[in-house]
Amino acid sequence: IRGLRAGPDLVEPAIRESTPRAEKGSIIGIVATDAPFMPHQLKRLARRAPLGVAMTGGFGYHSSGDIFLAFSTANREAALAPSGRIASADFIPDTDIDPFFDAVIESVEEAILNALVANDDMTGRDGNFVPALPKAWLKGNFRASQGK
Repeated sequence: IRGLRAGPDLVEPAIRESTPRAEKGSIIGIVATDAPFMPHQLKRLARRAPLGVAMTGGFGYHSSGDIFLAFSTANREAALAPSGRIASADFIPDTDIDPFFDAVIESVEEAILNALVANDDMTGRDGNFVPALPKAWLKGNFRASQGK
C-alpha cells in the first residue's frame, strides 16, 4: 500500500486454514462505466482488471475462479431502436482507450485496498479464520514511513 509491504511484518493474528486446498482464493471484478465503448473494447477493459489485483500482491492460480466483466451504461438509445431501422451508437476510438486502461487498474487496486481496510475478522467453513487488517498497525506504519 503506497509502497509499504504490509504482509511480511504481519504476524498476529495468523490465518487459520483447516481445509486443505490447492487454490489461494478467487475474485470477481465488475468494471462499470458510462463511457461509450463497443463490446470488444469492454472485453479489453475487463482484461486489465487482473493487473489491479496484481498491484495489491495478488496472484492468479490455476484453480482459482477469477471472473472479470465490464459493461457500459452508454448508448441506451441504440438498444431501444425500433425494429427495421438503422441504429447508431457512439464509441471512444481505440486510439484513446489507454487512459481507461489506467483507470481500470487503479480502481481495482483501490477497491481491494478499501475492502482490506474495511473488513473485520472472519471465520468461515470448517473453522477457517482470516483476520482483519490491523488498522492501528497500518496507521502507525504509514505515519512512520511518511516521517510523521
